[in-house]
Amino acid sequence: MSASSLSSVTTLTNLRRLVWLRFLMAALLGISTLVAIEFYDLDIPMRIISSAAILALVVNLTTLWRLRHSTTVSNPELFIQLLLDILILTAVFYDTGGYSNPFIWMFLLSIVVSAVALPWLYTWVIAGVSIACYSSLMFWYKPLNLMMSKMIGMDGMAGMSDHDMPMSSMPMDHTGFGIHLVGMWAGFVVAAVVIAIFVERMAFNLREHDRLLAETREKMLENERMLALGTLAAGAAHELSTPLSTIAILLQELRQGHSKDELDQSLEIMTKQVDVCKQALLSITLSGGNVRAEAGQRTTIRIFLEQVLQQWQDRRPGIVMQTKLSGIEPLAVITDRALGQAFVNLLDNAADASPQAVEVDANWTATDLVLDIHDQGEGLDISTLHQIGQAGFTTKEDMGGLGLGVFLAKSVIERLGGTLQFIMRETGGTLTRITLPLDKLKV
Repeated sequence: MSASSLSSVTTLTNLRRLVWLRFLMAALLGISTLVAIEFYDLDIPMRIISSAAILALVVNLTTLWRLRHSTTVSNPELFIQLLLDILILTAVFYDTGGYSNPFIWMFLLSIVVSAVALPWLYTWVIAGVSIACYSSLMFWYKPLNLMMSKMIGMDGMAGMSDHDMPMSSMPMDHTGFGIHLVGMWAGFVVAAVVIAIFVERMAFNLREHDRLLAETREKMLENERMLALGTLAAGAAHELSTPLSTIAILLQELRQGHSKDELDQSLEIMTKQVDVCKQALLSITLSGGNVRAEAGQRTTIRIFLEQVLQQWQDRRPGIVMQTKLSGIEPLAVITDRALGQAFVNLLDNAADASPQAVEVDANWTATDLVLDIHDQGEGLDISTLHQIGQAGFTTKEDMGGLGLGVFLAKSVIERLGGTLQFIMRETGGTLTRITLPLDKLKV
């Protein structure tokens, strides 16, 4: 599974967990409301409690229904649902005592979920909105009626001093309880900031670890495929070497026994094709499956590219190839057989898509090489762009393609520190761009 796929699955899991957390919060608020009414005679406005519970239920059911029909979940969707939870809690707390409500700590749940599941920017927005809502509830709220008059009577309250009055009837700012509430607010702000900083950083490190682990596993699978292909290639080299040598001898005898120009031309092409095959097999045998052929010769980047392009042109003589090579001169490098074969594979792909012509534009500096291959084919759709380069994926089933050419080319280029991109051209066709640092090829 790729890193992007892993991220999508993680976001989906987090949204499902948020749904069940919302169910738990609604149940907790419902139970606490019943306890407050039955045991503490609090005058709880059931209208706002019922409305919040129904809204949370609708959001949850809608989310569950959508998740059954689609598995694509984005970070903004999770962020919006967390903001909705904060607004629902703010409305409930406004009608149930504001910042004196003992369940106001629930604001922290949204911050924790955001810190664990979302990037830092979303977390700081969630933390800021939560602090703003909590702070607003210190000044704008409907106080709870503790119904103390039912227990002691209005006449009894008339003879009480400020010290003896029920807490709900006294100005909060002039009591120890008021100081306690302000301390709760300060503690909430500190907790929100700490969560936004440290928990978000720890969650980011975990997500980064998961991403790197997924990439490592993907690289290991690619290495296993490359090892298997290398073993098969070495075996094929030994098996094909003898029949190719026999064919080469027979072709030489045919050329000597016939003098017709047309036959000579055909035999010349066939001889070049056999030579190319023998050279490819020789490269496999010499390199022994290594990505970097240590026996490579010293040359310049221009000569290396010219040799690769000429060898490919000999293999595909019917393709018109337009080349443009430009860069600093001379830039000495060590030829790399595997890299040359990677270029050939990509040129073959472009020629298969655009048999009429292929354009090659190479530009290099002292540090990097950029090689662009333009074809005039039908281009690639979005789905193909995401899958191309994976082992076994091919768009040439009707031509007997095995899906190995681009995969091998991509593996070689990435092992040398480069990148391979496929870009849709506005004028039609596909641009294959190879960006390669030259530090591993320099003399």
